[in-house]
Amino acid sequence: MSFPARVVDALRCSVCASPVTLDERTLRCAQRHSFDLARQGYVNLLHARIPAGTADTAPMVDARAAFLASGAYAPLAAAIADAAGATTGLVIDAGAGPGYYLSRVLDGAPEAVGLALDVSAIALRRAARAHARLGAAVWNLWEPWPVGDGVASVVLDVFSPRNASEFHRVLTPGGKLVVASPLPGHLAELGDLVLAVDSRKEERLEAALGGFFARESAVEVVRTGEFSAAQVRDVVAMGPAGFHLDRDNRRERLAAAAGRAVTVAVSVSVWRQR
Repeated sequence: MSFPARVVDALRCSVCASPVTLDERTLRCAQRHSFDLARQGYVNLLHARIPAGTADTAPMVDARAAFLASGAYAPLAAAIADAAGATTGLVIDAGAGPGYYLSRVLDGAPEAVGLALDVSAIALRRAARAHARLGAAVWNLWEPWPVGDGVASVVLDVFSPRNASEFHRVLTPGGKLVVASPLPGHLAELGDLVLAVDSRKEERLEAALGGFFARESAVEVVRTGEFSAAQVRDVVAMGPAGFHLDRDNRRERLAAAAGRAVTVAVSVSVWRQR
């Protein structure tokens, strides 16, 4: 399982911020800090433990992979790939999970390479093998990223934390930030089994990004269709509610929601640096 050379070139040592090189299965910097690639192909650049309840667990990652494989979010993935375009540079997915969206972008950009960043090593085990032109690194997105300045042509943020200053720093001049965020009504038929979408979500998105970026365009991906029992279970289990499935009779209520028509409503917006 390869780690693309262009991804290695973009990475920096998470201890001293020096450039790194790949020596067989180890990333090294000139200051002799080193990070071994896991056998699954990803690299963990963290040097501190993540608090419990922060990173996706194995059951949450399994649920996400199964739900995405069902095709329920395929129109969303297509819209994200369209927004990213046929770039030839580096695409960084901030909060990549199992690499589903990043791999779709790379499918539509045959000259590009991808870097999947996520705090969950379990998720990145899947991301590392999601695409041949993808490298995966464990990192806390709220910390300064172990990535060089101006190295990315596209940054993806799909339902993930928004570190606007780091988005701005790592993008090349003229680069593009693609953000997918839920609209009011997204999964609304599932009630409190999922987190409700704040009616001020778009306002908060503008507040989070507006100091560094200007919105260039946006499309809405809205579909309503019947979710199977497995899809209902997985879409709930893969999100924050996955930490609390044994509370408030959630498992019983999940079974009762099978076969229900469910709305997918997501905004995909493109932002450019100010």
